[in-house]
Amino acid sequence: MGEPALTALTNWQNFYVIVGSSAGALTGLQFVVITLIAQADIASSMREIRAFGSPTAVHFCMALLISAIATCPWHDLKSPALLFGTCAVGGVVYALSAMRHAKKQTAYQPDWGDWMWFGWLPIVVYAVLAAAAFLMNENSASGLFLIAAVSLALLFIGIHNSWDTVTYIAVQRPQRKRGNHPKD
Repeated sequence: MGEPALTALTNWQNFYVIVGSSAGALTGLQFVVITLIAQADIASSMREIRAFGSPTAVHFCMALLISAIATCPWHDLKSPALLFGTCAVGGVVYALSAMRHAKKQTAYQPDWGDWMWFGWLPIVVYAVLAAAAFLMNENSASGLFLIAAVSLALLFIGIHNSWDTVTYIAVQRPQRKRGNHPKD
């Protein structure tokens, strides 16, 4: 894992600057989404926030963390591979915890799309991150492409989930004010 592998990581610098900057900005916007929830007079509890709000911020932060790890001046690829693997394990554990919160909350009934975007898809993406971390030691190019795909996937999952939350609030709030309670 000498100089060619490190050069491969260096070639990704611009990509991760863009992804990391986007993830950081979108994390800030997620705080706006949570503020909208608080001001929308829609009944919600910490279980709903833990199930649907917090994971979105975590996915954005994980994309930011992946970008930070990828842009550090490493001397070899073993250390970032270990960190990516650690992130993967933490991500899977966190996504499973979020799914547990989604099952326990009672204010909103998730449909199959919610389970996919808020639950299963993040678990799959974090599992791919684990595979990518392993591949970095075997084949740096394949591992690096997979890690880039993971960082983009986490960004897109976060964008989708934020949009889903905001549109839910936009529909729910006016209908609750009129006394209607829409079905999902």
